[in-house]
Amino acid sequence: MNAFYFVMGLILVVLTSVGILFILVLPRQPSGLEKTSLWVNRAVRIVFLALSRLARSYEAKDAILAPIAPVALIAQLLFWSMCLTLGFALMLMSTVHSFGPALLQALTALFTVGTYHVGGTANRGIDIAAGALWVVVVALQIAYLPSLYSAFSRRESLVAMLESRAGVPAWGPELLIRHQLVGITDTLPSLYDQWERWASEVAESHTTYPVLLLFRSPEPWYSWLIGLLAVLDAGAMHLALCPSTAPSSARLCLRMGFTLINRVGRTVGFKVETDPNPEGPIQLTFEEFDAAVTQLNSSGFAMERTAEEAWPHFVGWRVNYEEVAYALADRLVAPPAPWSGHRSHLSRGTEGPHRPPHRRPGSTKTFSYDRPDVVNPGRDAR
Repeated sequence: MNAFYFVMGLILVVLTSVGILFILVLPRQPSGLEKTSLWVNRAVRIVFLALSRLARSYEAKDAILAPIAPVALIAQLLFWSMCLTLGFALMLMSTVHSFGPALLQALTALFTVGTYHVGGTANRGIDIAAGALWVVVVALQIAYLPSLYSAFSRRESLVAMLESRAGVPAWGPELLIRHQLVGITDTLPSLYDQWERWASEVAESHTTYPVLLLFRSPEPWYSWLIGLLAVLDAGAMHLALCPSTAPSSARLCLRMGFTLINRVGRTVGFKVETDPNPEGPIQLTFEEFDAAVTQLNSSGFAMERTAEEAWPHFVGWRVNYEEVAYALADRLVAPPAPWSGHRSHLSRGTEGPHRPPHRRPGSTKTFSYDRPDVVNPGRDAR
């Protein structure tokens, strides 16, 4: 029986060590033992979502959800320590002959680097192995954190830039309208190009290290997903309304953008349609699209097609990313921006971007920044 316990403990230690190696050292999408990190993340997320129900405003809910990523990292470390402690305790049963003392000895060996012995027959080999392995795990975790925060910082750089370009929260039509109002539509090709490269980098980092999905933006109304959705919608509208003048970089941005969304969706377990029907239905209605086109037209944006003519082409693009983007926005409790779907954990309606007045020298009108106004009701209010 002692041999059986030893083998079971050894298997548990080896599997845990391999899982740690794959998660912290080998950069690849979780597919085997690495999925244990997804289970830990999901458990932590459920706890924080339950706590966030106490908040009434979105800002308060975001504040409650903000620590979710650091807590998930600590929970992951605790999960590994539990597995290793249990594994080494089973291995020590052959010399201690009782699970309680074996568990206590494994704990002291793991966290005192094998320098303290509780009692009973000593097994210095296992004690030293436990202490040495835990030192390696902690060292790898310390080296792992800078990579996470570096990827997080790079992700947020373009998101913050959208505050002046697409409003807060970001919205695709608003992005085109603002560029037209201030006469900088010539910068749209470079913006699409930047977001294509950004999407490529985020696709790699957020599928390799899924815990990055739990890191929320520093500001409550910022969101990498809402920002990406705004840029994709702007690109889709641009291509649908102005097929001959829209930059080719908009098409490339859209391709990389919905590739990112679908890869992240598959990582968290969503069912992703690899070849959606370009004429298939989408949740966004033509009435919402037509209202946005009317605003865009009133800003002076040159269009080659009417809303009716552009709608099938817009649908053909949006069907590639809408369903998964909406599911991710709900899962991540992203800001309730227009055209971003329903939030099952929010009770308020959709918030539209706030457009500051166009100030000129000599203007005496005062301006105070308030939260965005509700521009269309949430699905729960319909």
